[in-house]
Amino acid sequence: MINETVDKLARLLAESVPEGLRSMRADLEQNFRSVLNSGLGKMDLVTREEFEVQEAVLARTRTKLQGLEERLESLEQSPVKKKATKKKPAKKTASKKKAAKKR
Repeated sequence: MINETVDKLARLLAESVPEGLRSMRADLEQNFRSVLNSGLGKMDLVTREEFEVQEAVLARTRTKLQGLEERLESLEQSPVKKKATKKKPAKKTASKKKAAKKR
């Protein structure tokens, strides 16, 4: 499709050349085609199909992100439930051990 578009554009450019240069029309059309292909080749272009695939991926990602944001918001608003933990008795330090022995 890109080649067709380049060919059509090169043909239109060649047809717009003044009458005095019409004898060189075939050469000009070929040069126009080369310049257009070279210029377009330097650009980072994608096909319509590739664009639509990436557009669909982005839409799915946005939907997923929105769902995760809503879920996070609901989790942040819900009360936090803490598990009851048993406290271990504190270890005796060396000074407390000495005090206990003296008694």
